[in-house]
Amino acid sequence: MKKLCLGIESTAHTFSVGILDFNGNVYSLINDIFVPDKGGLHPALVREQHLNNFMKIINRALLEANISIKDINLMAFSQSPGLGSVLKIGAMVARMLSQLLNIPIVGVNHCVAHIEIGRLLCHIEDPLVLYVSGGNTIVSAYESSRYQIFGETLDLAIGNMIDSFARDAGLQHPGGPKIEKMALESNKDYLPLPYVVKGMNLSFSGLYTAAKYLLQSEEYDKKYNLGDIAYSLQETAFGMLTEVTERALAHTEKKEVLLTGGVAANKRLQSMIEYISKEHDARFEVVPLRYAGDNGAMIGWTGILRYQAEGGHEISETIIKPKERMDQITIPWRS
Repeated sequence: MKKLCLGIESTAHTFSVGILDFNGNVYSLINDIFVPDKGGLHPALVREQHLNNFMKIINRALLEANISIKDINLMAFSQSPGLGSVLKIGAMVARMLSQLLNIPIVGVNHCVAHIEIGRLLCHIEDPLVLYVSGGNTIVSAYESSRYQIFGETLDLAIGNMIDSFARDAGLQHPGGPKIEKMALESNKDYLPLPYVVKGMNLSFSGLYTAAKYLLQSEEYDKKYNLGDIAYSLQETAFGMLTEVTERALAHTEKKEVLLTGGVAANKRLQSMIEYISKEHDARFEVVPLRYAGDNGAMIGWTGILRYQAEGGHEISETIIKPKERMDQITIPWRS
C-alpha cells in the first residue's frame, strides 16, 4: 500500500482536505468555502463554519479517496500565514488526528505550498513565481536555500482589492470573475487610475480608492459605466504586476515563470505575464484552476516534501504563525 498524506488548509475562507500519496498523486480534494452574505471575511463566522464542518469535509475526502482514516501515514496542515483564529482550527484537527493515529505531523507555510503544487503539476523545476490571491501578492524565486521575495504589495493584496471594489459595485462574492467578465464586455475606454510601483513593490490602496470614487461620481453612467471602470482597474493593476514580474525575471534570469493563487484564473493577467515570459525566452505555466486557489492538496504535498527531507515536527513545533513570511522558511528539499 502506498504511503498517504492528509493535508488540511485553513488560512482564511477555505477549509480544504486533500489526500495524496508520496509520489504526488491526488486521491481526493474537498473544499468548504465561507461565502459572506455581505462585507468581507468575518473571522469569527469563518471559524464557526470551519468548526462545524471539518469532520464532514474529512469524511467526504476519505470517501472520495476510497480509504479509511487508518490508512493515513502523515498529517500536514497550514501553519502560516493567515487569520489566527482560523489557522487554529486546522492545527487543532491535525494535532488531534496525528495523536489519535500515532502518525507524524508537519506544519506547512501556505505561500510555499502554492509554489510547490505548481512545480509538481506543471512539471517545472526552478520558476520565477507570481503569487496573486485574496491575501497575498508576491513575486518570488528560489535563491540561497529559500524562496526569496523580490516584490510584494505594501498594502492591499490584489484579490482583496478587486473583491472590495466588486462589493462596492454591488456585485456578489467572489467579485474577481465578475469584474473580469465586465471588463471583457466593456468598450475598452480606459479611465486614468493611479499606477503605483515603488521599486519592486506595489501599492493598490490608491487605485482602489480612485476606482471607488469613479463609482460615486456624478459622471457615472453618463460618461462611463461599470464595465469601463472594471476594464481600467484590471489594466492598471495587472500592468503593475507585469512590470515588477518582468523586472524580477530580468534580474534572476530564470527560464520558467509560474502564475499561481486564486487571481491566476484571470485570462487577461495570464496573457500579460505570458507575453513578458516569451520576451525573455522563459516558459510560462499557470497552476490548474482547481489547485491555484487555497486547497488541501498543496498543503499535503508540501508536507510530504518537508517530511521526506527532515522528518515530522514535534507537537511543540506546531504552534501557528499567522504573520510568518515565506522568505523566513528553509527549503531543505531543494537545497
